[in-house]
Amino acid sequence: MQLPEAIQFIQCEVLQQAPISQWADLGCGSGLFSTALAHYMPEGSTIYAIDHKPATRIAGHGIQIFDLDFVSDPLPFGQIDGILMANSLHYVRDQPAFIQKLSFYTSSLIVIEYDIEKPVPTWVPFPVSYSKLPTLFPNRKIVKLGERPSAYGQGDMYSALITR
Repeated sequence: MQLPEAIQFIQCEVLQQAPISQWADLGCGSGLFSTALAHYMPEGSTIYAIDHKPATRIAGHGIQIFDLDFVSDPLPFGQIDGILMANSLHYVRDQPAFIQKLSFYTSSLIVIEYDIEKPVPTWVPFPVSYSKLPTLFPNRKIVKLGERPSAYGQGDMYSALITR
């Protein structure tokens, strides 16, 4: 996926109306979605890009890079405006407990995942299909933002905004 596609894939009202904000990209990898998120953030905003092997440089204003395991290490922020997880929630073994932990930090979450049910060893060990979201996020509003074929031929990818 290229940057213009990533920007489009996370487009939502929460981001388009954002004042100076603090967001986190958990499992940021190369930083593609951190940069896409920065596209929507006004100057003065902060994006915490967190990964156990993050890119050393990520384009975009206000991006702070942290070499951390977002599941087990303490997160470097308190309450923030939102969290983005692009192809990272499927690495979390105990997703309900992790989601409960995230609820302390924010009421807005953007999830990008493969829309599959069956694990793919190494790459998608704990799938998070779109149909699984209501079970993981009971009593939350879930809005599908986009859908596209996976570049790896394993079905589709989706993006969703989850809010309280």
